[in-house]
Amino acid sequence: MPSVLVAMSDRAVSSQPIHPPAGLQVEHAVIKRIHWRFQMPVNAPVSAWLCHPEQCVLLTAMRGSTAALAGKQVKGPLHFRFALTPGQRPVRVQELQVIVNYQ
Repeated sequence: MPSVLVAMSDRAVSSQPIHPPAGLQVEHAVIKRIHWRFQMPVNAPVSAWLCHPEQCVLLTAMRGSTAALAGKQVKGPLHFRFALTPGQRPVRVQELQVIVNYQ
C-alpha cells in the first residue's frame, strides 16, 4: 500500500481504502480480529486509527491486533487515519499492512 504523508496538525489524513482481495467471497462474512502494521520514524509519533465505515479504533503502537471491530462486515473498506500534534513536522508513514481474520 502506498505511503501516507501526514503534513498538517489540524487535519487527519487517510490512507487509500483497503478492500478484500478481488474474487474473495465475503458477502456475509464478519470480522473476528484485525492485525495491523505500519512504519514511521520512532522520534516522530503520530496519532493513528484503523477505520471501518461504522467505527474507528485508536492504534497505540505501530503493530498489533484488535478485536474492537469484531462483528462488522468484512466487505466494508478499511483505512488508516493519521494526525500530527500541533507544531510537529511532517511525517511519512509507510509499509501499511492489514490482515483480517473473518468468519
